[in-house]
Amino acid sequence: MRHTANRKFRQIDRKVTRWMAHNGVTLLRISLGIVFLWFGVLKFAPGLSPADELATRTISVLTFGIVPPEISRPVLALWESLIGIGLITGWFMRGTLLLLFVQMVGTVTPLFLFPTETWGRFPIAPTLEGQYIIKNIVLVSAGMVIGATVRSGGLTDDPIILEQARAAEIEDEQITQP
Repeated sequence: MRHTANRKFRQIDRKVTRWMAHNGVTLLRISLGIVFLWFGVLKFAPGLSPADELATRTISVLTFGIVPPEISRPVLALWESLIGIGLITGWFMRGTLLLLFVQMVGTVTPLFLFPTETWGRFPIAPTLEGQYIIKNIVLVSAGMVIGATVRSGGLTDDPIILEQARAAEIEDEQITQP
């Protein structure tokens, strides 16, 4: 009885893991795209996005006042919307991920430019705005996982394939080392 239950559990576990390996990156890409598209579209209407004012002030500071909010807001809205569309559709993934990573660099700068607004008590208690920024660590990590599969790669639940890939990687490193 116990042996049968263990075998059944392993079968179910393999099926679930295989499904996650097969579908996880696609679902991650689409859900990340929805987040970017949603946040981007909100920025087209001034005042709808909670990050609107902080984002436009950040861009103004980073451009030494050259780019005013009436320009930076729609550019940022378009930028984030393009990231969202690229992720949802899977089109131009290298360019989409480049836009994502460049945008993410810009989003962390308020932590340093406006510390009184982003930290209640530095460095352990971010304000709500600071939390909004810090959560971008997850978005960057998701982008990295998606980026790791851009060259037709994917996730696998097969330990043999994984071991073969690791061995090939070690062999490639040994060949390229002087």
